[in-house]
Amino acid sequence: MVNLEEVNEALNLYIRPQTFPLAIKMCRSSDELPQRVRVPKRDLGISITVCQGIAMARRYGWTIAIGKEDQCCPHGAFVLGFVPGKGYLDGSYAESLGLGTREQFARTARALSRLEYGKYNFMLAAPLHTATFQPDLLLLFGNPAQIARLVQGALALEGGSLNSTATPGIGCSGFIARPLLTGECQFILSGAGDRYFALTQDHELAFAIPQNKIDSTIKGLEVGHKSGMHRYPTPSFLRFEGQLPPAYYKFLEMLQKEES
Repeated sequence: MVNLEEVNEALNLYIRPQTFPLAIKMCRSSDELPQRVRVPKRDLGISITVCQGIAMARRYGWTIAIGKEDQCCPHGAFVLGFVPGKGYLDGSYAESLGLGTREQFARTARALSRLEYGKYNFMLAAPLHTATFQPDLLLLFGNPAQIARLVQGALALEGGSLNSTATPGIGCSGFIARPLLTGECQFILSGAGDRYFALTQDHELAFAIPQNKIDSTIKGLEVGHKSGMHRYPTPSFLRFEGQLPPAYYKFLEMLQKEES
């Protein structure tokens, strides 16, 4: 089992994210949901996008569960396996609505990671410090330097490289479906929906850590931090003599002569 308190403390020490690191779990039924949870349709009276729900969890500190009826985005419904998706995969629905050619949309659809249709009924998200469930993955947002530290942590013990796939948007494919299906960490560029609906900022990237990589990533962050170089905030080399404009040296010389 993952000790969420220790993981949260480590991420706040080594990464210092501006918003809460999240525990994410895909649930088969409502029986898996904690007692204190917000369900958009039931508790807010609205349907939202998956990325909106994640933003509420990381910015408000809410525990939130999104089911088929709670979300309004066709991409999220497809990626989380809430709908069969035949007309999504072949591009026919998109073409009929003027959202691109059938072939173009189908190529994008096939490139997405997608959870099995009907396997899950809810996506559950909560800040690490309040989560009462064991997560399938962790999700953080940060600036490029913070995400670079997470990449370093993910690779510190095993080496190699981290491969992520960029798509025109549909961030939920990258930060939920792909890490669950591959068992590998992912860094994700936020697309239009994530910025428009979830207010992801221009400086923010996302990083997902599947459950099987949590311990090794945290240990990797610790190793890098102890080295003194791989830290956040990134250390700067400052032990050099600055080269000032010539007038400044003459100015200082004039000031020093006043002492005599």
